[in-house]
Amino acid sequence: MMSEALEDVAAGRTATHGALNWVGMDGISLPVRVADHPVDARVAASVSLDDPAARGIHMSRLYLLLEELAERELEVSRIAGLLENFLASHAGLSRRARIALTGELTLRRPALVSPLAGWKGYPVALRSWREGNSVETQLELKVGYSSTCPCSAALARQLIQQQFDRDFGGESLDHASIRDWLGESHGILATPHSQRSEARITVRLADGVDTPPWLDLIEGVEAALGTALQTAVKRVDEQAFALANGQNTMFCEDAARRLHQALSETSGIAGFHVRVVHAESLHAHDAVAESQADWINSDGAL
Repeated sequence: MMSEALEDVAAGRTATHGALNWVGMDGISLPVRVADHPVDARVAASVSLDDPAARGIHMSRLYLLLEELAERELEVSRIAGLLENFLASHAGLSRRARIALTGELTLRRPALVSPLAGWKGYPVALRSWREGNSVETQLELKVGYSSTCPCSAALARQLIQQQFDRDFGGESLDHASIRDWLGESHGILATPHSQRSEARITVRLADGVDTPPWLDLIEGVEAALGTALQTAVKRVDEQAFALANGQNTMFCEDAARRLHQALSETSGIAGFHVRVVHAESLHAHDAVAESQADWINSDGAL
């Protein structure tokens, strides 16, 4: 018995003409490797539909081509080749192709002082789009950190000074008395407020960079901020973290400027955009700051 050819309705022509900017799929599961670590990614893949009379694209072709990335390191050349294959599979239909992969890079991070260590997740994304021989690739990274408000730190110090004057005004004090007072909650009656904060870094890779510098970016961002979120800790680590926060107060403007400077000195980057968010513990709203250099918002960005 001969099998009948199955009709491909999507390959037909449409009665309502019109080109479409992008057509594709979102939320595709795909195992990949980022900085040689396994990542369960979610993928968005699409092409332009430039033939105004074409009914649709061949989504299954895009889906099957994604296998080229499965369980392999995300490299610019590999992504560029995949996008080229997207377009080759849609010759006559599409002139542009794009892909976005998002996931979480999980790294083992040491405690500040003790020998403990734990795992911390860093949300990452790679976005790339192609038109002809032109390929643009961006990396996105989110890093959490702690920020202590400089204003509240100054106000807390002032209150402590006032309490000291009330308790010891005019008295001659010895070292032991002052030391005891400093260890009492009655003396240190105010503390600055801190908040969990987040930096979102997006960079354009320079020409010739094939391996995205994920780990270098993470290390550089955390070093610039100085108070990265911790994993497993003992009390000695918590005390070291309190010291780091006390010696490293920052407004959101300070954080954005530090990151701008650090990224400006990072090789392999053609441009960047920085957005920091301080989830205020004083207010019911967030404090935000942004900075960028050599940044172009392309309509190919997802």
